[in-house]
Formats: sequence, structure tokens, C-alpha cells
Amino acid sequence: MGTITFLLVLSFLVFFHELGHFLAARYFGVTVHVFSIGFGKQVYSKIWRGTKWQIALIPLGGYVKMKGQDDTKPGLQEAGDDSYNNKKPWQRIIILFAGPFANFLLAAILYFVIALGGANSLSPTVGKIRDNSPALKAGIQTNDIIVRINNTEIKTWEEIGKTIIDTKGPLKFYIKRDGKLIAKTINPQISDAKNIFKEDIKKRMIGISPAPKLVTIYHDPISALGFAFDKTIESSKMIFQGVQKLIQGVVPSSDIGGVITIGKVISDASESSIIALLAITALISVNLGVLNLLPIPALDGGHIMFNLYEIITRRKPSEKVFMFLTIAGWFILASLMLLGIYNDINRLFG
Repeated sequence: MGTITFLLVLSFLVFFHELGHFLAARYFGVTVHVFSIGFGKQVYSKIWRGTKWQIALIPLGGYVKMKGQDDTKPGLQEAGDDSYNNKKPWQRIIILFAGPFANFLLAAILYFVIALGGANSLSPTVGKIRDNSPALKAGIQTNDIIVRINNTEIKTWEEIGKTIIDTKGPLKFYIKRDGKLIAKTINPQISDAKNIFKEDIKKRMIGISPAPKLVTIYHDPISALGFAFDKTIESSKMIFQGVQKLIQGVVPSSDIGGVITIGKVISDASESSIIALLAITALISVNLGVLNLLPIPALDGGHIMFNLYEIITRRKPSEKVFMFLTIAGWFILASLMLLGIYNDINRLFG
């Protein structure tokens, strides 16, 4: 069941990505010969409105084959206003960007649905308290529930940290303890901490950690829109930073996961709840959007760079350079995929 869920989720994400390319291409009048989910041998196909819609044997991706566009033939020229290569560079950029944009849009839609259905977050309940911390000195106790900081209502643990970081000076904490509301004034201090990439940072803290309790937050349609926007932006930033830290060597290459890891995460989420599955699907969708925008030839971001070059220099890159960079891009992608699979196997049998 987990494998089927993984294939369905991946195919859905690929379909949405390629649909973005397809709709943008058709908007500009480009003929689309093939819309494929998967690579390799064709399993199923149907001709509809001049496009061959197909499902292929290897479900790890997909593609839209447009008239006048072929990575293996960078110098391909096909006559007609319905040819991709005859469109203006800015139009081709929109067609290319539409795929990743569709992934971001899908993630926002999923986060919107999650917000309406009930988003799970860590409860603002105090777990451990650090020795000699501002919280301990102020009299904060385990199982205290923080309901307000100054004039800010607190519903999740995440909001506690954000409020502490975004403010200055002493803070008035309103906590619920044994059914009673108690006020405590706490002066946060700058302490050593670790960020999500395990880097040493300085952070304004009071010295508490959360109890292992979840709270479900339900949103109305208006606040759900804000939640969806914030979560999509937050996820995108996190993934962009992750790629940056990987290039810088902060994140070790052993942390890269492959299809086995992705499959396990999706499978585990599907067994947990529909909300968990939607959250993982949204995060993977953002991941696909971000990774496809990287300036690597063979990815959408690489092709966007070629078109920006054409806009700036008013000439296309040479076929030799285009082909060399494209091959280099495929080599990088293949290497990353193999590394991910190698890491997956090490985690399973290491």
C-alpha cells in the first residue's frame, strides 16, 4: 500500500508540474506533441486535442515535448508560429517557469486544505526547563501552558519562539497552571543555540523546550489563505537554504535522500493521517519547484538562464556550449540521484 501511495503522490506532483508547462505553452500558441508522466516505454496513451497524453514505465518524472524544443538537439528549428523556438525569450521563460510555479501553487492549495481541516502543531506547553535559565528564575514550571506574551495570543509553540525573537527587553508571560492564569515577567537572554542545519548561532531565549503534545489549529478561509502563503514561503526558504548549505559543505552529502527515503516518508505519512500525507505532499511539491529552478542545465532553471543570456546578449548560446552544459547538467543530476540511492541503502543496511 505504501508503494502505491508513493507512486500516486509522485505521479500527481509530476502531472501538476508538467501541466504548468503545458498550459503556459498552449497560452502562447505552442504545439505540444507529448504530455508524459514517467519515462521510457509507453504503458498507456491517448490522443486528445492534438497532444499525445501518455503514462510511461519509469514513474520518476515526466516531460512535455513541444514543437521546436529538444534538449538533445539544441539547434532544432521548426517553422511556424506554434514552435517553441520561434517564441520570444521572455515567453519561453514564462513557459519554463510555469512548471515550478505550478508546484508552489499546488503546495499553497494543499496548505490551505490543511488549514481548513486542522493543522497540527506543537502545543505551547512547557516541557524541560534549563538550569539557571530566565524561565526557571521566573518560576516557570513543567506543564505550564503559555497562552499570551505581552499582547500576543499564543496558540502554538512556534509562536513562542517567534515572539521572543521579534521583541526586545523583558516580556510578560501569561501562563495557565492548574486552571489558573498566572503572569510572569521574564527577561530573555542571548544564548548559544543550533539552527536547523546544526550551525552554532546566538539566539534570544528563555531556556524552555516543548512538551511532546500536539494541538490542532482550525482556520477560517481568510486566515487559511495567510497560513497557506506563509507555509509555502517558509518551506521554499528552508529548501533554498538547505541547497546553499549543501553547496557550502555545512550539510553533509550523507544527508541527501533518494527515492527510497521519499517513498518511506510518504508511506509513513499515509499511515499516520490524511493531514500528514497532505503536509508531506506539499513539502515535496515545494522541493520540486525549488530544485527545478536551480541554474543547472537540463533543469528549468538552466534553460531560463540560457534565455536570460539571449535577452542580455541578443544572441543564442552556441550549440556546442549548450550541448556541453546540458550534458554536464545531466551528469550532475545523475550523480545526485545515485548519491541519494547510495545513502538510502546505507541507512537501510548500515
